[in-house]
Amino acid sequence: MLIDEIARPDDVRRQNRRLVLTALRRHGLLSRTDIVAQTGLSPSTVSAITTALIAEGIIRESRDGDLTSNRRGRPQVALTLNPEIATVATVELALNLVHAVLYDYKGQMIAEEFRRLATLEATTNELIKSVCLMLDNLLDNRLATKGRLMHISMGVQGVTDAASATMLWSPITPDNNICFGDALSQRYGVAVAVANDCNMIAEALRWIDPARYAEDFAAILLSHGIGMGLYLKGQQFVGAHSSAAEFGHMLHVPNGALCRCGRHGCIEAYASDYAILRRTSGQDENTQPAQDVDAATFNDVADRARARDGDERAAFRKAGQAIGSGLRSLFSLIDPVPVALVGPGAGVFDLIEGELRNMISGTSGWGATQNLSINCYPDEHPLILQGCMMTSLLHLDTQIFAPGDSKDAPLKRAI
Repeated sequence: MLIDEIARPDDVRRQNRRLVLTALRRHGLLSRTDIVAQTGLSPSTVSAITTALIAEGIIRESRDGDLTSNRRGRPQVALTLNPEIATVATVELALNLVHAVLYDYKGQMIAEEFRRLATLEATTNELIKSVCLMLDNLLDNRLATKGRLMHISMGVQGVTDAASATMLWSPITPDNNICFGDALSQRYGVAVAVANDCNMIAEALRWIDPARYAEDFAAILLSHGIGMGLYLKGQQFVGAHSSAAEFGHMLHVPNGALCRCGRHGCIEAYASDYAILRRTSGQDENTQPAQDVDAATFNDVADRARARDGDERAAFRKAGQAIGSGLRSLFSLIDPVPVALVGPGAGVFDLIEGELRNMISGTSGWGATQNLSINCYPDEHPLILQGCMMTSLLHLDTQIFAPGDSKDAPLKRAI
């Protein structure tokens, strides 16, 4: 639908303003003429929007970044987002790890802090306290010229509610229904989003490579746990009540190997790092999963699998079969989509690729998946944080800095 066809004038203004901010967020420096080309808006509309945004301090002219062109006359003035108008905070909660980062409105890192935390033993209060201490420390030590905190996004290893406020369940903590959103919002006076880490990975990929990850794709995390972020028709897939898309807990083998979730036969029970090590160490498949797997140990198993055909290689073949089986079931419902494999499992794609592709198409004769696009990203942590950052910044673009809202209003309730 064309912008001009939107009925309500307020909707038109919001949409047009969002298009301008998105263009500047993707490209950093743009002239007004460039913004017209990027958004398809008329020059008069772009002029009106950018004039308003400059007046509100949301964007600014960058004289040092004057743009040159092939046309004669004065160089065009570059426009850019104002990094000092706002700060956003991101928090990654993973197994035995909390990682907090502050970003400015332009998406540049201000400060970060890592903390090792025994999450498997931590109570709800201990987890919330640890996150708050890290955020307090970062906020107290940031530069005075940086903007005030205006949004927080958390990416957690677990199932979250559809309202993006509560971690309903996680294999890395003993407690359920942890209301991170409410606790952080009350403490810092800003909106808070809590999302499954795989959904944050998918959000990051859309910004890193929009040509490949746009309308339909799946981002699958292969680590101590197995998860998925799914986009369909340009929208992130979530359930009616939860974050859904629990790819790792789809059934692979009825009454099969024991999973961390307590059930038997999940994809994760065959494809995760603990599942591979359990098989290669000769343990029974119903042995309680290891709480944590050392990266060096996992890499050593992978090296042995590459060196010879033995138990190690067989374990990776089983992992590939489990992942391929899950993708085949998924594609039976939605048709094949590009796939991003993320995390340590992406680093051993050479050991699982054959069985994975055979399970999807080799045994079914479904030729449409023979050339399935699969790309690998071995480090999931930067993607989780970038997805959280974009969630916060897009919230500011569409909710806080919407037309008709004063930039001073949110600052009164932020710190």
